[in-house]
Amino acid sequence: MAGGLLLSAAAAALLAAALPAHDPSAGFEDPPPDKIVIKVATVNGSGCPAGTAAVAVSADNTAFTVTYSDYLAQVGGNSAPTASRKNCQLSLLVHVPQGFTYAIAGADYRGFASLQPGARGTQRASYYFQGSSNTEYRTHPFAGPYDDNWQATDETDWAQLVYAPCGVQRNFNINTELRVSAGASSSDEVSFMTMDSTDGDISTVYHLAWKECPQD
Repeated sequence: MAGGLLLSAAAAALLAAALPAHDPSAGFEDPPPDKIVIKVATVNGSGCPAGTAAVAVSADNTAFTVTYSDYLAQVGGNSAPTASRKNCQLSLLVHVPQGFTYAIAGADYRGFASLQPGARGTQRASYYFQGSSNTEYRTHPFAGPYDDNWQATDETDWAQLVYAPCGVQRNFNINTELRVSAGASSSDEVSFMTMDSTDGDISTVYHLAWKECPQD
């Protein structure tokens, strides 16, 4: 949901709200009438152990949501050294109605952070289609003291959207990361960041833009 990922250094945009209304002058089409189907092909990473990531598609085909139930990075106290950085690599199989293609126009990331004074947290993400180059990470820093919900949003220009190839099945890959560092905080104090769905509102939403494929 803000340079590029989504598929290009600038295509990694993440919108904070729903996609803007369709602009005919931009050459974009309304969402196709048939539903898209998104399935998790593979999931790897310390932030999304098997069975802890789920994908749901919006009723109007303009967004899908990835929900995590075990995505937490922390430092301090008795935290293991490896707990300070968690990541998740999702490979999504996206079936779109015949004659249409899509781009990821934006994404919103939400979670909760408890950072002690002097501690720091970071959320970042990159995205790419199977067979194309990985994009640069989009990074969002947070500084302690902080004890509240957090949201990170990246945006991209319509003209910089990168669409999936028409007529070819390419998995869509999402790489996300949470990182927490103790910084100047006491080593006895625990700082953490989560990206999960404990209250039903904490999730990651990716907004889709559509266009019609050219006729053969």
